[in-house]
Amino acid sequence: MHLSVIIPVFNRPFEVRDLLESLSIQTDPVFEVIVVEDGSIIKCEDEVDTYQSKLNLHYTYISNSGPGQARNAGSRIAKGDYLIILDSDCVLPASYIETVRTSLSRNYSDAYGGPDRAREDFTSLQRAINYSMTSFFTTGGIRGGSEKLDKFHPRSFNMGYSAEVFERTGGFSTMRFGEDIDMSIRIIDAGFKTRLIKDAYVYHRRRTNFRRFFKQVYNSGIARINLYKRHPHSLKLVHLAPAAFTIGVGLIAALSVIVSSCFLLPLLFHTMFILLDATFRTRNVLIGLLAVITSYVQLLGYGFGFVHAFARRIIFKKGEFSLFIKSFYH
Repeated sequence: MHLSVIIPVFNRPFEVRDLLESLSIQTDPVFEVIVVEDGSIIKCEDEVDTYQSKLNLHYTYISNSGPGQARNAGSRIAKGDYLIILDSDCVLPASYIETVRTSLSRNYSDAYGGPDRAREDFTSLQRAINYSMTSFFTTGGIRGGSEKLDKFHPRSFNMGYSAEVFERTGGFSTMRFGEDIDMSIRIIDAGFKTRLIKDAYVYHRRRTNFRRFFKQVYNSGIARINLYKRHPHSLKLVHLAPAAFTIGVGLIAALSVIVSSCFLLPLLFHTMFILLDATFRTRNVLIGLLAVITSYVQLLGYGFGFVHAFARRIIFKKGEFSLFIKSFYH
């Protein structure tokens, strides 16, 4: 099995350097790497040149069109019969390629996804955001590391698919947000098999702050309605939870002001659960405290985006849209 690793990048040369370094020390070194520069002003050519002697490495530059189209550009020139898609802000454990190859050899699937983790040397905020993106108390535990839904939907920060999948689906759509879920839905609808490879995890170093994180999850909430309009069968009960939470928080806040502050108790208990769980999992009280904030940013940002899109697309019958377009890579 010939593997091709495809990395879209936009103005993040230092991220690419760290990812290429992790690729250069893989226990299974038989793969090619394709770096697709998506219209960057700050290019990563120097970083790529540094690793030319250590990796079977190819570099291509395209006009800025978003990570989905950059992945497609890499997929079109890839020589492998199986393509691995990674975000530039990921770092791999040394056994990643070996894990993927071994798993696919034993139990082949047309597409796979893997979970993400936070490394000990990540900042406290990065580790708190990782918690909020993967915790049962925020996402129901379905993002990246669980197969609780009927079909597993790989996410583009860490996914792979066969060359046949790319040829038959045409790759990623022009959706600006949610394009990876759209891709996964179309893979499944085409009759291909997908699955989670739990041991094929990546360390996801999200270079973000509270404002950018809110923009990201707000767009994710919008994307879920856009996905529903494209694929009505894709909307599950769990996807409604953040919107219900957001509406509930609003009602609780109103009742606490109008009637009694006792109505705030459910939120207090929820906050304490997050604080204790995050502190226990990370063994760090500061991360636990930050996780409370990032978890509420995650839930409320997604919820507001979902409600906004529901009103605009379902009630007022408007077309597909996204907000904060300029912040896509940031």
